Formats: sequence, C-alpha cells, structure tokens
Amino acid sequence: MLQRKTTLPTLYVESVLLDSGAVRILDRRVFPFSKEFVVCANHEEVAIAIEQMVTQSNGPFYAAGGGMVLEARAAERERDPVRRLHMMKAAGARLVRTRPTNNNISTAIRSILVFAEEHAAGNGFADAVEKFVLDQWEGRRSQARAVGRHANSLVADGERILTHCWSEGALLETLAAAKDEGKRIELLCTETRPYLQGARLTAHSAAEMGIDTTVIADGMVAHAMASGRVSMLMTAADRVTMSGHVINKVGTLNAAIAARHFKVPYFATVLRPDPKAPTPADVPIEERDGDETLYCLGIRTASPLAKGWYPAFDVTPPELVSGVVTERGIFAAAALPQSFPAQHL
Repeated sequence: MLQRKTTLPTLYVESVLLDSGAVRILDRRVFPFSKEFVVCANHEEVAIAIEQMVTQSNGPFYAAGGGMVLEARAAERERDPVRRLHMMKAAGARLVRTRPTNNNISTAIRSILVFAEEHAAGNGFADAVEKFVLDQWEGRRSQARAVGRHANSLVADGERILTHCWSEGALLETLAAAKDEGKRIELLCTETRPYLQGARLTAHSAAEMGIDTTVIADGMVAHAMASGRVSMLMTAADRVTMSGHVINKVGTLNAAIAARHFKVPYFATVLRPDPKAPTPADVPIEERDGDETLYCLGIRTASPLAKGWYPAFDVTPPELVSGVVTERGIFAAAALPQSFPAQHL
C-alpha cells in the first residue's frame, strides 16, 4: 500500500481539539475567512455548538466524543458508579438529540456508553474514557481512509468530479489517494445554500491540497453536466438505508436526477449502511428553522415579506445511485442487504 504523501487540510486535522479543560471546535460558520474556535467547557455547550452549526458532516462525531470526555471528568467526582453512569447517559442523550438525521453522533455515543458502563466503578474513569474516545477518533480516520482508497479506484486520470456540500473525510481521503497516484483531478463544488459549505469548506480544503477547484451555484448542476464539465458525481451520505436510499444534504436528489439524465455516474460514500434504518421511513429528516434560508453569512438575502422553509436533507432512491462506497468496498445500492447482513454490521 502506498504511503500517503498529500497533506490533509486544516479543516480536517483541526476540526475538534480536546484540551485539559475544554473542547475546542473549529468554527465552520466563519472558516476560511477567519480561523476561530468555539470553546466548550461542558457537554451542554458542545450540544449547543452542534445545533448552531459550528460543525457539521463528521465534525459532530468528534465533538460529541469530546463532550462525553468532559462529562466523564465531571462524573468522576461522583464516587457512586450508578450516579456516574446516569450522568453519562443523560449527556449522551442530550448530544444525540442535536442532529437527528445523521447517525454519526449516536454511533459514537452508543460505543462510549458501553465502555462507560464497563468502567464506571474503576479508578481513573475520566482518563479511561478519554483514551477510548481518542482511539475512537483514530479509528474513524482510518475508516475514512479506507473509504477513500475504494473511492479512488473509481477515479480516472483527468476525472472531473462534482460534489455537493461538505463530504469531509471520505472526499478528502479520496482526493489524497488520487493525488498520491499522480492523477489529475478537477473538482466542482456546489456553493450549497444556505451555509455555503461547498463554497467555503469543500472548495477551500480541496484547493489547500492542490486540487483544481471550481465553485458553481447550486442551480448550475444540470448545465455543468450538459456542458461536459462533469464526468462523475460523488457525495457523502449522512445515512444510507438498507434499502439503498441515500440521505444527504438537500440538493443531492436534484444532482442525482440530473446525473441520471446526462449519464453521469453517481457514487455515494458512507462508512456502512445503517442496519437500524431498513427504509427512509426509519430516518427522521431534520427540518431546521426556515429563517435560515432567508440569510447568507449573517446577511438577509430574501425579501422581508417572504418566509423560508429548510428541510436540511433529501432522499435519493437507489435507482439513481451507481454505487455505494463503504469502508469494505463498493456495492450496488439495491444489493446492500445481501452485502451487509445485519449480524455483521
């Protein structure tokens, strides 16, 4: 296996930092115009930061883990292991409620609580939880790297990839793997209203890596494909159901429909499908405050007479998906139940 030569960008390696007394979260609402950290002293402040979009994509996975370390430090002052575990469960439940559609947080919390239950009565409880969380973070980065290796196998030299929103680890690891092999890549990023994650986060991170990067408005996707500027659509997935439906940032469905029409392959990246979500009906689709669509970077861009609507995610059916790229390889969306038996997930 080739060693990675490409340096991963700021937004990925400094996403969430754990200090002795706080969790520092890189504020993606202002990056890259300003590099600022939101400092959280307890799990409640971490939860608020996640809800207020300080971090998104894989960021909440790391932030939630950091929040649980802070709670473990507080719980360690309790000598009663039952009380310790109660505090950890309450903190975990609060963090899970922050973003219901993406299951990154619940995945992190579930594992941390199992570990906490096994170690609640021991000495050095907080240190043990912290080590577990740091190992969990490293495991997640290794998993993203595996997804990137598999996705890179789909990328040809000269590939023109369109992506939507901020895919974080999977996309960056794909680009790094391709770049390490000397492939020439062009990346088109939708701006991704209303927070402009594509224009700010994806575009900046890819350009930091030396990738030829172009930003387009969300409404330009079909025209870009019709003009021959796109040879592949690749996005992350906040969740993939066992039925093969891809749930991702709203606007993904539009791009997938256009890709099907113009015969552009669409690949979605995810660590693995969710065995707790047989169909899209099992996934809550987060609806954020409609006012968020009326503003951009803190400035109102809509008429004061208008109201907004903001479903944060949409659902792309499996017939529009060329393949689902996971840490185990690439699979047909419709074949996920056979490829990922529930007992092995």
